[in-house]
Amino acid sequence: MLSILALLIASQLARAGEVPKIGETAPNFNLPDQNGKIYTLANFQGKWLVLYFYPKDDTPGCTEQACNFRDDLNQLTGLGAQVVGISVDDSKSHADFAKKYSLPFPLLADKGAEVTTRYGVLRNLGILKLARRYTFLIDPQGKISKVYDKVETSRHSKEIIEDLNKLLAAGKE
Repeated sequence: MLSILALLIASQLARAGEVPKIGETAPNFNLPDQNGKIYTLANFQGKWLVLYFYPKDDTPGCTEQACNFRDDLNQLTGLGAQVVGISVDDSKSHADFAKKYSLPFPLLADKGAEVTTRYGVLRNLGILKLARRYTFLIDPQGKISKVYDKVETSRHSKEIIEDLNKLLAAGKE
């Protein structure tokens, strides 16, 4: 039993990609949303992008995080930001999740985990692959401005609003 636990922990820590650092160009993506519309990073050029990775549709933490983004969306868009979620769930799962909770922003389906790997946030448990809960605040030029690796779902959207206000006050566009 102990060896199985050790194997699970080791596999959780193994990742194929490195997490992009502040100042680096954000890795591109080309993924369908819950409605089948394809999005790339270029779709968000000229705007701030809150790109959040989450483990699984319709689970407690992921639901809380998504609903808080939904509830704070007017504040975020007022600051020039778009919100986009990514998980390894498929578009159908995303559509059900978005409909159930009236989520008005794109949820991108990274079913093959390529983008999750590119961003260094894949949790590979062998037969089960999940995204780790990470958020990247990407500036209008496509550069990483902030990386959130310790996400508290109950206040995460508020934290991003605070950080965006600080960045905008400092003249970061």
